[in-house]
Amino acid sequence: MRAKHNLAELEAVATRLRLHVVNMVAPSGQGYVQQGLGAADIFTSLYFFEVRMNPADPAWPERDRVFLTTAHNTAIFYAALAERGFFPVADLKTYVTDGSRLEINSSERMGKFVEATCGSLGQGLSVAIGCAMAAKRRNRASRFFVIMGDGEMQEGQIWEAAMLAGAEGLDNLCLIVDYNFVQSEGPMNLVMSLEPLMDKMESFGFACQEVDGNDIGALLAAYDTARATAGKPSFIKANTLMGKGVGCLEGLMFHQLRFPPAVADAARTELEAQL
Repeated sequence: MRAKHNLAELEAVATRLRLHVVNMVAPSGQGYVQQGLGAADIFTSLYFFEVRMNPADPAWPERDRVFLTTAHNTAIFYAALAERGFFPVADLKTYVTDGSRLEINSSERMGKFVEATCGSLGQGLSVAIGCAMAAKRRNRASRFFVIMGDGEMQEGQIWEAAMLAGAEGLDNLCLIVDYNFVQSEGPMNLVMSLEPLMDKMESFGFACQEVDGNDIGALLAAYDTARATAGKPSFIKANTLMGKGVGCLEGLMFHQLRFPPAVADAARTELEAQL
């Protein structure tokens, strides 16, 4: 079952998710704020429109499955899960505190709605491909969505997995790269460029699209195209702006942001004004 919303409602959801990210990271004073703010539209478009799932029955066999393979980007992930009804929104206040199940790296200990433990970068796509192949053999209509980071695509295992997905023609698989142009060591083009990325993915047998990852309408259209594509896995390069939605943070390319109280308060005020 999909949670259908119009575009204005989805944009409001994305703002709420961004506000959750700010509130979750603020107590520790540092964390993955920039990635969460930038990826909020990807998570909103998936969890609140595209993906078939049932919060009351997270293990529903016919569900679509979302794999967050950049498993450290949990603030936005947990915010989306809570808003979608998988666990109480109030639990977000426990994020990364001692004893909380809301750990910095998401794991299957959270419940069935976390499809795989992906603390080591590069492994999530392989797991998703195995699940997609199994669904094909069982004639299930489930679709498999993978959210990956651009820096993560520098891992060799990604390319082995991509080769298999193309060879198997897994048209039930959709790989979405949160392309924010930075990884932990610095800007992508200075550390190790992925370009020409679209040509590479096409050569591996993927049907490729490039969209503005902060445009929910463009993301939904890309999912429509992916769903209608037969015989090939889909690749969506979703270009995102780090810090999206908070003026003083937009475009600041920090892998892990120092987040002093004054900046958090300003971000909170700005996001609340957008609701």
